[in-house]
Amino acid sequence: MTLQALEGVRDALPDVAKDIRLNLQAVLQESSLTVQQRWGVAVACAAAARNERLRRAVVADALAAAGQDTVDDALAAAALMAMNNVYYRFRHVVEKETYSSRPARLRMTRIARPATNKLDFELYCLAVSSINNCQACVRSHEKVVTEGGLSEEAVHDAIRIAATLHATAVALELTA
Repeated sequence: MTLQALEGVRDALPDVAKDIRLNLQAVLQESSLTVQQRWGVAVACAAAARNERLRRAVVADALAAAGQDTVDDALAAAALMAMNNVYYRFRHVVEKETYSSRPARLRMTRIARPATNKLDFELYCLAVSSINNCQACVRSHEKVVTEGGLSEEAVHDAIRIAATLHATAVALELTA
């Protein structure tokens, strides 16, 4: 599949990011992930990486490859993890039972009722949580997806996408 919008992003990467340019193409090719999983992870991670040019390009290619429901779930996962990763990372870092025993009282019903399917949504959450460096969320979502039937290879492939999309966002900032 030709990644039309992402080609422009790849072309914009500076020479010092040649490895990222090559990795960006490679990680979105065939892998242990389905097309929807690959593109959902990519959209969620592009949103989490907070680079508008990258997000727009990934969303454009994802719409063509995986459809609106996948894109919507991925964006919802990125938004929810922006909230949850801060909250749960705080609880983990502080390590006080008084905080950990309190209910979060943060609305997150989209996780239970995604437009596509729960397992893919959890995978998107895992990838974003790895970018946001929330140990508690990474462990929780990794457990859900592997117990739900995804292989460790699939998790590995999703995290490779997350790492590459994050690096692409950083590399694009080198040209600004």
